This record gives sequence, structure tokens and C-alpha cells, in this order.
Amino acid sequence: MTRRTWIPVTAAAAVVAAVGVALIAVRPWGQDPTADGGSVATPTSTSAPDAARSPEELRTEFLDRYVQDGRVVRTDQGDDTVSEGQAYGLLIAFANDDRDRFDDIWKWTKTHMLTDDDLLAWRWTPDDGVADEQSASDADLDAARALVLAGDAWGEDRYTAAGKRIAAAILQHETAETDLGTILLPGPWADSEPYRYNASYASPAAFTVLAKATGDDRWTALDRGSRAVTAAVLDESQLPSDWSQVHADGTVDPMPATGGDQRVLYGYDAMRTPVRYAEACSADDRALAGALAPTLRRTTELASQLDLGGTAVTGDTNALAYTARAAAEHAAGSSGAAAGSSGAVADDLERADRTAATTPTYYGDAWAALGATMLTSDVLGGCATTAGGAS
Repeated sequence: MTRRTWIPVTAAAAVVAAVGVALIAVRPWGQDPTADGGSVATPTSTSAPDAARSPEELRTEFLDRYVQDGRVVRTDQGDDTVSEGQAYGLLIAFANDDRDRFDDIWKWTKTHMLTDDDLLAWRWTPDDGVADEQSASDADLDAARALVLAGDAWGEDRYTAAGKRIAAAILQHETAETDLGTILLPGPWADSEPYRYNASYASPAAFTVLAKATGDDRWTALDRGSRAVTAAVLDESQLPSDWSQVHADGTVDPMPATGGDQRVLYGYDAMRTPVRYAEACSADDRALAGALAPTLRRTTELASQLDLGGTAVTGDTNALAYTARAAAEHAAGSSGAAAGSSGAVADDLERADRTAATTPTYYGDAWAALGATMLTSDVLGGCATTAGGAS
């Protein structure tokens, strides 16, 4: 596989290789939503529900709206498919105990996106098939997690075996060693120091699930290293940046997300970080999520992008913004990192639900479903509901 290159930043200048972040969803590395003649569909507004939908309802609506014959379609972004979406579909279908759709999603993924090195090609389009063969480690990690969970719960050895193969490939191709420990690279193309880093790709719960399934101690090392580098990211600012770079000596520099926009933001990527860490089984991991709560609770209405001090830089919002704050409040209540409250968690999950209902998007709907699931259930291998505090 070819590897993408990028230019490191210094404190004086931020020059980075092209990386695209969608207005509605995350796009690693330079993809245009209108590429290949496609277009970005305008989300259709609907009436907000009278009452907050249950996690099961959110999951079912995501599957019904976006899964077509096993393919998770980004209907608001030219009807393409990314590996992240297939992995979200697997997690959501498993959480719903929907074996048929889980199998359909995995069969489509295996047929169209699984590469020879047991990682998932990032992007597929109806016109071109695989449009970008590079992998994204968050998708690989979520897919491996879903497969081993399904294999164990449903007695399906083929899922377990597939999940373990992806897990082994992640350790082989998508990790690096630093003075902070083992860290998760965003993909094999980012294997040059200083390392590109995305805190929201790391998933402590997934590390725990895969450590148990494989018996490989490297997952425990990756959990420790990811915690250390994410803590280093938060040492630099009140909120995590969408992207950072990590030097071999463990120093961390926040980075802008795109070549054209030099702002360093807490946005569509970084908002996943508190959700990932709030569901963790380690109190130290949950404390990292809880540390974001004081900054995020400064204003009731949350924008889709904030600077690293918590000031809105756009008037747009999305469901993930509220899901992320719910996760931070949940973790704050369970870890003592801040004065979290169950009322604040419930209020923000309802705000996330209403935002997703009135302005449905693939990415917002996925995280409304996943966030509600991760914070209210242990079905995906996390410990949010047993950590104490808000639930």
C-alpha cells in the first residue's frame, strides 16, 4: 500500500498536507464530497420527536435510514461509503441484536473494502468501487471490536476469527512507539515521526475487548500509551484538537485539520474523544473525558466547532456536540473530575436526539445512536453504566 506524506508543523508555522473534514462528517485526508461528480445532499428537516427516543430506536432508525444491502450509505454526501460507516453499522447492528443486518454489513465490507493486509480501505463509491485504499484505524478498531463481540455473543467463530485478523493487522501496521508508550496511528501512511495523531480514534473499551479476545498484551500497552498521549493533548489546551502530532520524545503539538484552514479546532473529529473515554472501564480514562465538562458546560447551546478554549467558531450545530458533552458530564460524575449530574447527561442526550431528528445526517445520526448506547449500556464492552455517577 502506498503511504501518504505530510509536513510537520512547528510552533511558528502550521503547514500540513491536505486533509478534508466535512461540514457534516469526518473525512480523513483530502477527499472532496463532490469528487467524481457527486454532490452533498441537503439534509431533510423533520419534526422533532415529542419525547427522546430510546437507544434502540435510534439504532433502528440509523440502520433503516442508511444501510442498503449491507452498505452504509452517506446519503448526505453523494451516496458514497467509508470504512468508518461500515464499522458504525456493525456496532449498531450488534447492539440491536440484529444478526441479519450485521451479517449483511460484514459480507458487504469483506467483499468490497477488506484489503490483503486485513485492514479496511477507507472509501468506496458506486462509480469507482474502492476510491481510496488507505485505511483509517478508527474504522479498523471499531470493526474488530464489533466482530469479536458478535462472535462471542452469537457463537460465530467466523466473526471472531475475522475480528482477530483485523486486530493483529492494527497492531502490525497502525501503531508506533514513543516515549509516552505505544500510540495508535491514524493509518499505515502515518508511520513517520513526528506522528500524526487523532485522539478520537483511540477507544479504551475496544482495546479492552480486543485484549480479552486475543490475549495479546500489546493491547494493554496501547491502552496505556493512548491514555498518556491523550492526557498530553489535554495538557496543551482545555479541549482536544481534531488533530495533533506526536514526537518520538512524547511532546505533542495541536494541529489544524485542513491545509486551507489553519485554525486548530475542537470539531467533528475531537468530539468523539469524550464519548470514547467516558465508556472506558478505567477511572483514569474516564477522568480524561470528565476533564472536558467544565469548558463544555459554559453555554447551553453548543456549536459544531469550538476553539480549544471552548468559544464557538460557527453557528452550526450537530448531534455529536451534545452527545460529547453528555459523555463528559457522565464521566465527570463517575470519576470526580468535575461536578457531573445525571440531569445534565439526560438533557444533552435529548438535545442530541432532537438535533438528529430535525437535521438528520449520517454522521450525527450514527453518533446519536452510538453515544446513547455507549453511555447507557455495556453491550459494546464498555463500563459507563457500572462506573457510578450519572447513567
